[in-house]
Amino acid sequence: MLAGNNLMYSYGLLYLPVSTYSLICASQLAFNCLFSLLLNAQKFTALILNSVVIVTISAALLAVHSESDTSTKLSAGKYAIGFVCTVAASATYALYLSLLEVTFKRVIKSETFDTILKMQVFPSFIASCACVVGLYASGEIRILTAEMNGFNKGEISYLMTLIWTAVLWQICCIGLLGLIFEVSSLFSNVISTLGLPALPILAVIFFHDKMDGEKIIALLLAVWGFLSYVYQNYLDDSKAKSSKSEENEATITH
Repeated sequence: MLAGNNLMYSYGLLYLPVSTYSLICASQLAFNCLFSLLLNAQKFTALILNSVVIVTISAALLAVHSESDTSTKLSAGKYAIGFVCTVAASATYALYLSLLEVTFKRVIKSETFDTILKMQVFPSFIASCACVVGLYASGEIRILTAEMNGFNKGEISYLMTLIWTAVLWQICCIGLLGLIFEVSSLFSNVISTLGLPALPILAVIFFHDKMDGEKIIALLLAVWGFLSYVYQNYLDDSKAKSSKSEENEATITH
């Protein structure tokens, strides 16, 4: 599932403009809500729904702001393939997160960091093997050397880009798995989507991009949605602690 999901995301990014691609990817939160309801018995409150809607709007606003639509011209057939693949990838990724939560809470039932590492390493290893098989089966393995030689920044930069992308992605995934383990798959996805509006800040720092009003609004909406979800978790924790205290008092009384 993970390998197929990455393949669909790749086709979507290949055949769609970045803004359209990002806009469709924002729909994964809606899919995640559906699967969390069906598979994880997620309880939806006004604050959680507010968080999901606001963070989705934030990501969509950032995508609409992009001007890359005008720079890519593709046939209607390829555009349709890219659209279908991106929607399917968003739904599959949401299902994947919900299944991870099911695995943690109903199958493994182990609360250790070692469990999180195993749930990251083993699926990633299988997915990587599937990707390598795909590279050889499609014949694309032959063009990797030419791609590296033709990289504008040089071969070293090409290798460093691949290596550090892989390393940082693994760190990111471990963090997302930790959130699924401790809270829920929906919260993990909210945090993941929250990162999109934060990208312009990094672009301003490292690439000296311009920070305009739409990017600031998208960032503020993302923070608003994030705080709504955090406040709901705070209320749930307070309620759980209160119930536990009442049970302890009742036990002592009897």
